[in-house]
Amino acid sequence: MDAELRTSGRPRLVAIVGPTASGKTRLALEIAERVGGEIVSADARQVYRRLDVGTAKPSAEERRRVLHHGLDLAEPWERCDVVRWREAADAAIAACQAGGRPVVVAGGTGLYVRVLLRGLCAGSGRDEALRAWLSPFAAAEPRVARRWLARLDPPAAQRIHPHDRVRTVRALEVALATGRTLSAEQAAHGFAAARYDALLIGLAVPPAVLRDRIVRRVHEMLAQGWLEEVATLQRDLPVDAPAWQTLGYRELRAHLAGETSLAAAVEATVRATWRLAKRQRTWFRHESDVCWHDPLHEREGIVDAAAAFLVANPPTAG
Repeated sequence: MDAELRTSGRPRLVAIVGPTASGKTRLALEIAERVGGEIVSADARQVYRRLDVGTAKPSAEERRRVLHHGLDLAEPWERCDVVRWREAADAAIAACQAGGRPVVVAGGTGLYVRVLLRGLCAGSGRDEALRAWLSPFAAAEPRVARRWLARLDPPAAQRIHPHDRVRTVRALEVALATGRTLSAEQAAHGFAAARYDALLIGLAVPPAVLRDRIVRRVHEMLAQGWLEEVATLQRDLPVDAPAWQTLGYRELRAHLAGETSLAAAVEATVRATWRLAKRQRTWFRHESDVCWHDPLHEREGIVDAAAAFLVANPPTAG
C-alpha cells in the first residue's frame, strides 16, 4: 500500500482528532453528510465487537446515515493492534477512492492517526520466545514490569499507559533483545513519510466544559445499558481478555464483582476518562500539522473548511 500511494498520488482526507467527549463523532457525521463521504474510525477500543455503549461507538442510526469503517474488527478476547487496524483503514480508504467518495477519519487514538498518515515504525528485536515469557510476567507483576521499563527506556515508560501491557511488553522486548530502545527507534523513524494528503482538525474544548461533558456522558452511557453490557461480557470473557483494558469496563466489572460501590466505580471511570483526555490533548498538541478549532463557536466554519478541502480535490471513481 505504501508503494502504491507513493507512485499513484496521495488520496485526500480530513481527520477530526482531539480528546474524548470533544464531539468528534458528531462533527465527522456532519462533514461526511455534507460531501457524501464515509467515516473511518480511529479509536483503539471501538475495534472490538460487543463493546458498544461504553466506547461511545456510533449508534445504528448514525451508521445508517453514514457508512463507518474501522469498527468491530475483532472479538473482545482477541488482540487487535495498530497494524491490523491500519490494514482495514487503508482498504476502506482505497475503496472510497475508487468509488469517488470522500473520507473523514475521526478518533482520539493518536498512534492510529499517526501511523495511518505517516507510516509505521516496525521496530527491531522481535523475539517470540522472549515475548512469550514477558507477557505472563507483565500480567502477574505489572508494577515490576513498569519499573523495569522505566530503567531500560524512560521515554517509553512515560508515554505508555500503565495499563497498556501490550506496548509495555513490546518496549521491554526491544530493549532486552537489542540493547537499544523502542523510543529511540521511533524517534529515528520520525513518522515523516506522508501517506495521505490530510487536513487535521483538532477540537479544542475548554477543560471545564470537557470535564462536564465527560461526567454527563458517563451517566448517559449507564442509562443506555453500559452496566448490563459489562455484566454480559463478565459472563463470557476471561479476566485477561484485551477488552478489559478498555477504560470504564474494568471499573464497572469491579463493582459487579462486589469489590466497590457503583458510585465509586463511576467516579473512578470519570477520573480515568479525564486523565485519558489530558493525554490525548497532549499527544495531538505535539503533532505540528493539527489545526485547532473551538467546536463550540466555530462549528459551521469547521464543516465548511473540511468540505471545501475534500471537494477541492475529490477522489476520482475508477
